[in-house]
Parts: sequence; structure tokens; C-alpha cells
Amino acid sequence: MSDAAKPAAPAVRQFTVDADDDGVRLDRWFKRHLPQVGFGTVSKWARTGQLRVDGKRVKPEDRLSAGQVLRVPPGGEDTGRKPKPQRQLSAEEIAEAEAMVIKQTKSAIVLNKPPGLATQGGSKTTRHVDGLLDAFVEGDGPRPRLVHRLDKDTSGVLLIARTPGSAAFFSKRFSGRSARKIYWALIAGVPDVKEGTIDAPLAKQPGTGGEKMHIDEEAGQPAKTRYRVVDKAGNRAAWVELEPLTGRTHQLRVHLAAIGHPIVGDGKYGGQDSFLTGSISRKMHLHARRLIIDEPGGGKLDVTAELPEHFAASMEQLGFDPGLSDAAPLRDDVPEKTRADKKQAARAHAKQYRKARRGERRGRGASPAGKPKPKGPAKGPKR
Repeated sequence: MSDAAKPAAPAVRQFTVDADDDGVRLDRWFKRHLPQVGFGTVSKWARTGQLRVDGKRVKPEDRLSAGQVLRVPPGGEDTGRKPKPQRQLSAEEIAEAEAMVIKQTKSAIVLNKPPGLATQGGSKTTRHVDGLLDAFVEGDGPRPRLVHRLDKDTSGVLLIARTPGSAAFFSKRFSGRSARKIYWALIAGVPDVKEGTIDAPLAKQPGTGGEKMHIDEEAGQPAKTRYRVVDKAGNRAAWVELEPLTGRTHQLRVHLAAIGHPIVGDGKYGGQDSFLTGSISRKMHLHARRLIIDEPGGGKLDVTAELPEHFAASMEQLGFDPGLSDAAPLRDDVPEKTRADKKQAARAHAKQYRKARRGERRGRGASPAGKPKPKGPAKGPKR
């Protein structure tokens, strides 16, 4: 065979790392962009120097930077790996997915998940949000992916990342607790303390297969929830804002049940005490109202989700005005006071106390007849 008749040799490929892949491991880059090339092949190429970044040898665990040029040898396809078939969505499923959209940006799709729809599939769950995400695939672009979850019966804001890079960015914000999630809930009864923090460690409840959590002071993982009572309907029920300061499974539900005020409709943790008499819906009244999170490239995403029909109806029946809360974050960014700050505050308090007592002593002569003169030390507290 003449040289002219010979097929051209496969060419070496070159890829420029884009901003969405900045900081990703080399082996993860292959999983994102060349999934047909297995990890073993990537390791072999790196070991033999065939795989290079900006002309330099690299290892699978090395991280890439935007703008770098990746040299990939030809071939390497794993013929034994079958690509996962993409399920074609029906027109009804596409319409269902699009109806949930609250907001779309370059990096995210924000949904208002309805109650009763699972976030992910399971052994007995075939209908879920994750299964509808193909509706948002654009051309040959990546498939959007989940970065956090809501319980099946919890409604509200659910963030979907458009690309692997934005998914990694958002996941770090959730794991680092810089993302702020504010929930609305209706609870049975009214807490004596109208605002506070529930600090109770959680663990999987033995014998439930991990389907149920409970408070475990010895072996549980730390769990904190801030709450504030917005309004109350006599002693029957209260409307509260909740902010999880940690992200444990079923955290809000377990914590509220633990203080004796389960979420209305949450029979799993509140039993019969969670159901109100009358025409109040027996569905769970927990709604992810607002999410505030940084976006890749700068700026913040601040999104609010409208209440589902049953929750809005219960609010109206109980006489709660949604305008009383804008779901503002319950915690601020003021750092915890240092020991010096606390001492200074104590000195200021003592000074104010002495000043008030001096004024009290001056006014003793003018006390109304029959009233005993106030007693107390002539001097302020010792320091």
C-alpha cells in the first residue's frame, strides 16, 4: 500500500482548560469531558509522559488551572464501558420541569420543588427531580446536576448547577455553611421561648435502616437550628422561621419535635400531635422559603419560593399574614465577642449601673409616703 493510500494516523488532541474546570483534578477532568477514557488509561498516560499540561508531565491527582493546555494522546477509549442511555422525557415531564423554574442564571437553575416529589430516585422511587433534569440540557452541553436536597414532602427552593464546575463551587458553599437557607414552618403549639437556637446532636435511629434520625448526645453529629416565632394562633399553632446552621438529615423535623412542637403534618416525628383538628391539611408544612448563596464569578443569588397550595391555605385559615416575614436570615455576620470585648462590655455595664444607683440615691427623699426606701449597696459591684 502506498503512503497516499494509508489512513492518517490518529492525531494528538489538545484541550484548553476553561474557567468552569479551574481547580479540578486531572482525573476528574477526564470523567467530565472524556468519560470513555478509563482511569487506568489516564494513569498509564501520565506515568509514561504521554499526558502533559503546558508541556509538563502531570499526575492524575494534579489540579488544572483555567487557560492551561492539556495534551491528550489519541485513542484510549474503553470499549468495555457502555454509555448510559439517556431517557427521553415526555412532553408532560418537560412541562413539569419547566413549571418549577423560579430563576435561571449562567451557572444555576433554581426550582420551586412541590411537596410529594422526591429529589432523587431510590429502589421504590421512579419519579423525582433528578430524573427531570434532562429537560434543561442544551445541545451537547453537560447535564445539570443536584447540589443539595430536600425531603420528599418538603417544598421550596432547590438549586441545580448547570455545569460540573458550578456544581463544585456551590457544593463548597453548602458544605462550608456560607449558603443561607431559610425555611418557613407551621408547628403544633407555641414555644415559650420565642427565638433561640436548638443545639442537639443527631444520629441514625437504630432499627430503622437509616430512614429515621434521633437525638444522640453521645454518638450524634453536631446539629444546630436557629428559630424565630413570627406569629401564633392562640396556643394552637405557631408560624416560625428556621435556619439550619448545620445540614443533618431531617434536622429541622427532629429538632422541632424534640422541643415538643413538631411540624404540622409530620407524623413521622410528631405522631398524632403533629396533626391539627379542623380543616388544616394533614400534609407537612415545611417550606424552603429563601436561599442566599454566592455565584461563580462574583455576586449573590438570592431567591424566594412561593408557598404550595396547602401551606398557603393553612396560613390563611390560621390568620397568618405572610407579609410579617421577609424570611431574612436569622444569623448575622458579626463575629463572636472576644474575651477582651466581653470585659469591656462588663465594665460599661457596671459603670451604667453605678450611674443609675447614684440617681436613685438622690431621689430617695422624694419617695411617696408609705413606700419603703429602696435598698441596695451604696457602691457599684466590685470588679
